[in-house]
Amino acid sequence: MIKGTVKASELNSFVSVRVIGAQTWLAGALILLSFPNAFAESDFSIFWQKFKFAVVAGNKAKVAEMTKFPLSMPYGVKAVRSKGDFSRRYNEIFKGEANAAQCFRSVDPHKESDGRYEIYCPFKETPDDRENAPIRFEFELTKAGWRFVGLDNINE
Repeated sequence: MIKGTVKASELNSFVSVRVIGAQTWLAGALILLSFPNAFAESDFSIFWQKFKFAVVAGNKAKVAEMTKFPLSMPYGVKAVRSKGDFSRRYNEIFKGEANAAQCFRSVDPHKESDGRYEIYCPFKETPDDRENAPIRFEFELTKAGWRFVGLDNINE
């Protein structure tokens, strides 16, 4: 008779531990989800370092992987529709009005919102003119993570 009671007691303890463990896990998950901005910012920082390195290295394939298509372009310029189109137009995007590789080495991202960052670069003819940096590279948090989503000249 005592053995049956011990087994029931052990079973109750086991069930209690499992329920407490599940509650602890759920509470932890809820706490982590309540701070999405902190994760989004740190995720962007990691994304930005990888993206910047790929652009500086001229790694078209890596940059294309980190881009959302269609890629928005300045007023009057056709959007970049695919990775193939991106590869063909890479110099237009990153060496056109601004020298992105040079700019990205020293520029800091500007946070527009929780799901959007922007990088502003000067014209390639005046690379040290940080007061006049109208070339905007746009980044958004998508379902697939952070992505390069657009290029714009804010003066147009």
